[in-house]
Amino acid sequence: MSHRELANRLMEMTVRLEGEQIRNSKLETRVRELEWRLKENEEEIMKLKKAQEPQAQRDPPMNRTRGKAILPEPLSEPGATTATKIAKSPSIVDLVTRAIHRHDFLQGLDPDQAARVIECMTLSERRRGETVISEGEPGNDMFIVVDGELQVTKIGMPVRRLERGTLFGELAILYDCKRTATVQAITDVRLLCLSRSTFRTIRTLESQKRRELMISFLKSAKTLHLLSDAQLSHVFDCMEEKYFSDKESIVMEGEEGNTFYVIFRGRVQVTQKVEGAEKEIRMLQPGDHFGELALIRNIRRTATCTAVGNVTCLILDGEIFSETIPLDHIELPESVDGFAQTILVERESSVHEAQAEPEVTRLQLSDFTAVCFNDGEPVTLGIGAFARVELVTNGKRNYAMKKISKKSIMKMQQKRHIQSERKILEEVSCSFIIKLYAVFKDSTHIYFLLEFCEGGELWSKLREIGRFDNMTAVFCCGCVLEALTYLHGHLIVYRDLKPENLLLDHRGYVKLGDFGFACHLLRGEHTYSFCGTPEYLAPEVLKHEGHDFSVDFWAMGILIFELLTGFPPFISTDPRKIYAKILEGSITFPNCVSQSARSLISKLCKFRPGHRLGNRKNGIMDIKRNTWFRDIDWSKLKQGQLVAPTLRFVRRGAPYANFQRLLGDRADGEEESAALDDHL
Repeated sequence: MSHRELANRLMEMTVRLEGEQIRNSKLETRVRELEWRLKENEEEIMKLKKAQEPQAQRDPPMNRTRGKAILPEPLSEPGATTATKIAKSPSIVDLVTRAIHRHDFLQGLDPDQAARVIECMTLSERRRGETVISEGEPGNDMFIVVDGELQVTKIGMPVRRLERGTLFGELAILYDCKRTATVQAITDVRLLCLSRSTFRTIRTLESQKRRELMISFLKSAKTLHLLSDAQLSHVFDCMEEKYFSDKESIVMEGEEGNTFYVIFRGRVQVTQKVEGAEKEIRMLQPGDHFGELALIRNIRRTATCTAVGNVTCLILDGEIFSETIPLDHIELPESVDGFAQTILVERESSVHEAQAEPEVTRLQLSDFTAVCFNDGEPVTLGIGAFARVELVTNGKRNYAMKKISKKSIMKMQQKRHIQSERKILEEVSCSFIIKLYAVFKDSTHIYFLLEFCEGGELWSKLREIGRFDNMTAVFCCGCVLEALTYLHGHLIVYRDLKPENLLLDHRGYVKLGDFGFACHLLRGEHTYSFCGTPEYLAPEVLKHEGHDFSVDFWAMGILIFELLTGFPPFISTDPRKIYAKILEGSITFPNCVSQSARSLISKLCKFRPGHRLGNRKNGIMDIKRNTWFRDIDWSKLKQGQLVAPTLRFVRRGAPYANFQRLLGDRADGEEESAALDDHL
């Protein structure tokens, strides 16, 4: 073979080889694409299956599980995060930034929070073969791989490998949870670590600073400077930030106006057309506002507003603007406080108060004995993280005795919340809320003597039948609304609304129980505790932005959805996916949910707290007047004069007929904890 032929043959083989490589590369890309689509399709199929109307009957109801309740933890001292700051190279900062932005519930960090997180991450080195986290153990730290490689295993089986730039263990920085996998170093590795206490402190302090800054700024705005702090806080909860680049038109002369703007950063040029040419009218500075004229007079925009340099505006849509800021005078006197009026209305139309109960204050702990099953085993009504509820009697009447371990309270740092629960239960008196009759204590436990609701948990009824019909769901939610009306009117936010905390009395009426997460809150005040049930958490809780009464309205929307379908709208076996779906905010409705229910749920589950129904001008009355509740006679409901559709769920017979037999005791502790006696 000649040299030329050999060269041609080599050229052909090279071209063929390159073509093969290209085809292989395309094939690999196609395989990855198909694998991704398959994963998406599998998730979509699961969604559709859950959305099918008969699904609630096909699934074994008792197999449905709920995410573990998240207990509030005390925050670290403000200075605690400064001690761990270490300098990091630009490449490390870039590595961490990219890792954070790839995660759903971390990418929402604002620039200041992200910078603090990066500053406070500490460096940790692990040797080859060393275990970083162990499956089943409590988690406290999040990690990012700087150098080296690690292996992830579940139940001893390899799952995946972690390389440079990978973030793992992030769920532990949200709340106390057990690790779901083991991570072991394959090589020597360097890791950046962040503890939960540091992360929560950073997010909370930065969110508090931001809220204070924004409220202070809004006070400087000419339209808003006479509003009270509570009103300004509500305005801030309604507003969204919007960014405009240099020379970008914000509003155009002649267009319809439906937005009010307050300039936060930058300058805005205002122009009008005069004889066919744009003429500058004025230059607006931070604190100035525009757009209100079109809203007040219901006319088209009278001028064009253009960004001069980069501009940040706080915006309020027209409907919220008209509810938040009086249109006749613009400036709202402090004496005219819409929230105060709402509280007054709520208190004037308060829930029917409970009738006087038999005297129990003179009874001692020794006067009560356990009610037992036929085989002599004491009846346990419920078991929690540090408490169990037992059925007891004094010979005349049955009660629920909540037995709280002092040892567990101290271990889990829950003393303040137990104190709050007791204080709130002693204050409230409402026929839609369980009653606290007395508190006892001994060397190892605190005992709350509570009203016994013999109908059992609404959760167990929902699991038994799959889902509720519209009339039953409306009645249950009507009872809940009466309880929330009372609580919010007395400045108490509940924070743990879910079917497990709703109890049925002998008439089938729903009562709100378990006040472990409830707290007092002034109007305009926000709390930053991370607590609740994963499927019911509001976006602002997940983002550590501070929350108020509006979290109960979000939870009401989730509750309505679950009662009508048998499962909450944001559901997954992986809590991270639940949180990602909540922050995404899109709800898919199955066919069994009516249009009126869909509309109400959508209005309650607005992403911005200030936009939610119930958190607007008319308060909870807006929810009660919604079309979905049109068949409820609220007056008769308050007086207990309606026949409850849930009465059919209440079994007759032994006092424990509506409760399942529970085993185990997660909440016992026999060590003496006398330190609580002075406060509880």
